Amino acid sequence: MTNGSGPIARIVTAATKVEPNEIRATALSFAFLFMLMLAYNILKPVRDAMASDWSDPEVATLWTINFFISIVAVSVYGFAVARARFQYLVPGVYGFFAASFLAFYLGSSAIEDAVYVDKSFYVWISVFSLFHISVFWSLMSDVFSKAQAPRIFAFIASGASIGTLAGSSVPLFLATIIGTQNLMLIAAAVLLAIIPALGILQRLKVTELGNENVHVDLNEHQSIGGNPFAGFSLFLKNPYLLGIGVFILLYTSVGSFVYFELKNVLEVFTRDERTAIWAGINTSINVIAIATAWFATGRITTRLGLAKTLALVPVLVAIGLLIVAVNPVIAAIIAAQIILKGGNYSITRPGREMLYTVVDRETRFKAKPVIDIVVYRGGDTITGWAFAGLTAGLGLGLGIVAAIGAGIALLWAFVGLYLGRTFKKRNGEANSVPETGQTI
Repeated sequence: MTNGSGPIARIVTAATKVEPNEIRATALSFAFLFMLMLAYNILKPVRDAMASDWSDPEVATLWTINFFISIVAVSVYGFAVARARFQYLVPGVYGFFAASFLAFYLGSSAIEDAVYVDKSFYVWISVFSLFHISVFWSLMSDVFSKAQAPRIFAFIASGASIGTLAGSSVPLFLATIIGTQNLMLIAAAVLLAIIPALGILQRLKVTELGNENVHVDLNEHQSIGGNPFAGFSLFLKNPYLLGIGVFILLYTSVGSFVYFELKNVLEVFTRDERTAIWAGINTSINVIAIATAWFATGRITTRLGLAKTLALVPVLVAIGLLIVAVNPVIAAIIAAQIILKGGNYSITRPGREMLYTVVDRETRFKAKPVIDIVVYRGGDTITGWAFAGLTAGLGLGLGIVAAIGAGIALLWAFVGLYLGRTFKKRNGEANSVPETGQTI
């Protein structure tokens, strides 16, 4: 694309509301996010395929380690934010993670019994997921002005959806051909390739965008850089926020049950085959989520109202888990995973984010990190051990555990109904709920 008033520039401006002088920076930002999500979604099925090599208590232990390491990583990043110049911080973060994935590739290739390397990688991907998107949007807030953001950010965000779909497709087709380990190398190379774009964006910010005086407010845009414990008192004293926390906790509980069951039934496959299967699951989730978000989410929310919208996916998951309880086959468990994740991305999560629109700004910025980091990650830890206790401890089979998961999903639906009705009262809208959308 060129910067000017040619026919291509006029078409892009008419279709996207991106001005001619903004085209290069917008296209580069789109490509940046696309490649970022490409790398992350190449690595996700690599991580998940490893879990079938370990027992339920081992995976629960890794989730516990991940919880504490995530808290430490957030604190370290907050320390770096307060002391490093932003233009050096962003390439430093992505370069550091790229180097780490290269190290994991070398370690898994050089060590014959690389179980500790694999477990470290398993935890490290979860740490990476805390930062990769949040840092990117902080970068966007540093490049584009507040006046430009409403016109441009939606187009840039579509790069995440496309990159997610492309990233999950790579291991689907290549895992059994080139091997799982080589996918780490590809992802590291993709991350390294995007670093030069940072310098170009900084130049375009000054030369074409004219935003030399625009600087990101990390206190406002970078929630993970703050102290998640600062909002504990607000969270614990507010029944509405506690309800959101319970909703998240039940979601993580159901997700843990489905994940562990899927992990266990995939033990019979090789790691490369498991990587391809997980990639196929992720691809299906992304296709369903994108199609639903584009064509159905707004209609569902408007027609059903927020309360029924929040309960919809939990009820569908409960039905799926009851089917697993009666007929515990791989296809049924995979279907439950696709419904859970695809429905969460396209329906439940947009509805959940709407819940925060009726609380004040201070509460939102202080309490939301508690819910998103402490409750979410802590919920993974607690429910991981709960599942391990049911299987390894009590020796319960797949069918019985699936029935327990269905019960939790129904409770999740009930909490969703409560939150939706409370939102309606707080929002003062008797008959309508605003539409929403979600970019994955």
